[in-house]
Amino acid sequence: MIKASDKPQIIQLPKFLDKRGNLSFAEQFKQVPFKIERSYWIYDVPGGEDRGGHAYRENEEFIIALSGAFDVVLNDGKQEWTFPLNRSYYGLYVPKGMWREMKNFSTNSFALILASTPYNEDDYIRDFNEFKVEVKA
Repeated sequence: MIKASDKPQIIQLPKFLDKRGNLSFAEQFKQVPFKIERSYWIYDVPGGEDRGGHAYRENEEFIIALSGAFDVVLNDGKQEWTFPLNRSYYGLYVPKGMWREMKNFSTNSFALILASTPYNEDDYIRDFNEFKVEVKA
């Protein structure tokens, strides 16, 4: 079982290789270190476009590049990390309180995001300066 932390981390997912096609999965409280309350996906992003540009006060996420590639840039107000995602058997754990941007989408990328909370607009911080104040950076 993976434990949630205050730092982002890449988590390798189980991988079953088969000549008919490979299979991977993610389960809550095992590979995903939280209860999954919501899932959503990002697709049809034109090549080179960016997404995100916000933080969550409470929501944690687990991001998987099911197809294609993109970078996830995270910032906790003091440090910045860039995680290239391009394999469907790796997931990125994103703790709450992280500014998050998704960049450099390849054409036909497909991102699956598993979230720890239902959708709540009040959980979003959409201004980076406000984010830095809230995290006391």
